[in-house]
Amino acid sequence: MSELSVNDLHLDYGSGASANPILKGVSMQLQRGEVVALLGPSGSGKTTLLRAVAGLESPKAGTIDIADRRVFDGQRKLEVPAEERNLGLVFQSYALWPHKTVFDNVAYGLKLRKLPGSEIASRVNEVLTQLGLGHLGERFPHQLSGGQQQRVAIARALVYNPQVILLDEPLSNLDAKLREEARAFLRELIVRLGLSALMVTHDQGEAMAISDRILLLNNGKIEQQGTPQSMYQTPDTLFTAEFMGSNNRLPAKVLQRDGQRVTLQVEGGTVQATARGTNTGHEAIGIIRLEQVRISDQQTDNAIRLPLSTCMYLGDRWECLFKPDNADSTTVGLRAYAPQKLAPGEYWLTLPEQALWAF
Repeated sequence: MSELSVNDLHLDYGSGASANPILKGVSMQLQRGEVVALLGPSGSGKTTLLRAVAGLESPKAGTIDIADRRVFDGQRKLEVPAEERNLGLVFQSYALWPHKTVFDNVAYGLKLRKLPGSEIASRVNEVLTQLGLGHLGERFPHQLSGGQQQRVAIARALVYNPQVILLDEPLSNLDAKLREEARAFLRELIVRLGLSALMVTHDQGEAMAISDRILLLNNGKIEQQGTPQSMYQTPDTLFTAEFMGSNNRLPAKVLQRDGQRVTLQVEGGTVQATARGTNTGHEAIGIIRLEQVRISDQQTDNAIRLPLSTCMYLGDRWECLFKPDNADSTTVGLRAYAPQKLAPGEYWLTLPEQALWAF
């Protein structure tokens, strides 16, 4: 059963001739116990979609259902207020009340609903314990770390036992190290509690780590959706391929095409690639993930030869950049990972045919 269903949703900012369309017919479903990430660049519509589901934005057309209850219907002019949708919402800024303790922050919504004091205490203490915050109930937000504040915001969203929890960039306020730890904690929590969650993020690594399914938005429409593995390994469009992962983008000329097999002329040589998308012209863009490129000082199959430009230390590996000696400053070159710093010189860069996509 779907916990959340959005059908052909349209939303504009402004009205009349000056209306700016943000969502252009978005449809999606969230199943019980599933985590769906709304991924995309700034301005793609992902946060607007989340806010429309929450009742914080007013669409102009389409429908939104939470379980078997319709909360928005553009044709019938039905719009259930946000406070009656029974959704948990974690804001990007956490939005904790600085003058209230952790306990009171989490309990606030239950007090508004006029629940008995004993039930409020029981529910709050239970959710704080689940999130490892049971010993922090009397502290104020300024006495907590960023990760602890994030967990308080999650506790406040969970204390209602909502059908769906909405997460708006929940990790963006954390530093890089804490963000990795929080990512693992959030995924473990969602799985352990069996939550249905819709999460907005612009970080593709975060989306792949936490979600069961990704909806990639582009200019108000869903560009592609699927499991993290399918989105990363079999992108349908150039936009999806470039957004998911660290890539080399190689301008190319199509020399020959035989079904899905394409012969490309790129900087440094001629290679075989796998056609993706619908491009049938003479010009193409080759895309290959950095981790798929193999570096060798000996000639190999399906390889091009380029001189090493520079190497950058990343801790667990080196990222090396290769480009022609006569290249100008606008030439992007080709990047690859190496286990150690490479000596100056020319190298053969193998581009496996199945991993080099031609769009």
